[in-house]
Amino acid sequence: MKTLSLKAQLESGNTVVAPGVFDAFSASSAEKAGFSAAYISGASVSYSHFGLPDIGLVSMREVADTLSNIRERVDIPLIVDADTGFGNAINVQRTVKLFERNGANCIQLEDQTMPKRCGHLKGKGLVSTAEAVGKIKAAVDARASEETLIMSRTDAIAVEGFDAALERAERYLEAGADILFIEAPNNEEEMRTLTGQFKARVPLLANMVEGGFTPMFDAEKLTEIGYQIVIFPGGLFRARSFMEQEYFTSLKKHGWNKPYQDRMLDFKQMNEALGTQDILDAGAKYDAENFDD
Repeated sequence: MKTLSLKAQLESGNTVVAPGVFDAFSASSAEKAGFSAAYISGASVSYSHFGLPDIGLVSMREVADTLSNIRERVDIPLIVDADTGFGNAINVQRTVKLFERNGANCIQLEDQTMPKRCGHLKGKGLVSTAEAVGKIKAAVDARASEETLIMSRTDAIAVEGFDAALERAERYLEAGADILFIEAPNNEEEMRTLTGQFKARVPLLANMVEGGFTPMFDAEKLTEIGYQIVIFPGGLFRARSFMEQEYFTSLKKHGWNKPYQDRMLDFKQMNEALGTQDILDAGAKYDAENFDD
């Protein structure tokens, strides 16, 4: 059955839980697990592709290429972290056009200065509200389809305070944002205050970061609070990092993988996960023997 567009999912009133992914295999795994959308995390792309922290070191083209590889493999809607849009309003328009062509269904833009940093790191800076508004308007004007949603993220809570973040969010909504992402509320009271102000007018996104500033809740609780999109952007990578440390420790200690084998896919299982036989079978109908004179 074809997955509903992200816009249709949100209009249905259901909560969208989008796990963080960073390559085609992780996105495929999320799709097979039954998720109706995935979130391409800029932080996880930086961690996995370059072994670097989320401090603005990944380029527009690198994210676009990652998106393209993922879209080739999965059909579910993709929410893409586009950081600051990689420049001014003109850069934002180029980013939106490129990401939309490469398969993005929602493009997230934030109001940090460049180089940006993870929303749960200290020391962030913000562009003016007016500049951020101009970038949102530029993004809305650049998209080819209204099915491509523009998400506006503000990091103002940590920089200017909670009330200022709400004021910025109001301006971003007026500018045409389809989804609001008010980053890093510090407690449930702040979460309920912001959802109380906005949830009747626009979908809101909750960002669940293990060890971050915002308290962790499950999707059911976040729905009750008033959020309609829930992301776990770095959960998979943190789980993978934990596994990698265990795996390499075991291999170094034992000199082979036998002691760790019950926590691994074997060769057959790996090919089942990849769909190798299905791909080979699909290609076989084009073999030359089928077209002999």
